[in-house]
Amino acid sequence: MSDCGCDKAKRDLEEFLRNEVCRTEAADIRAHLEHCESCRSEAALSVTLTEAVQRACKETAPADLKDHVLARLRDIKAGHEAKSAPAL
Repeated sequence: MSDCGCDKAKRDLEEFLRNEVCRTEAADIRAHLEHCESCRSEAALSVTLTEAVQRACKETAPADLKDHVLARLRDIKAGHEAKSAPAL
């Protein structure tokens, strides 16, 4: 196991955090993070952002907003269909 260096740790950080690197690379990155405050801070920020996005994706829009958007889309669709209908 060796220290992979900041460039490699930062390049492979997202894959490392998603457990998408081989064991050897994961061990090297883990070792690097133990000794590098800068990369460890970047990893912590990435984890925080990922968790925030995951929480946001679980939220649902209020029903009245959904109804408003769908009604607006129907209006737009109806307007386009009226413009493209052949004149008789």
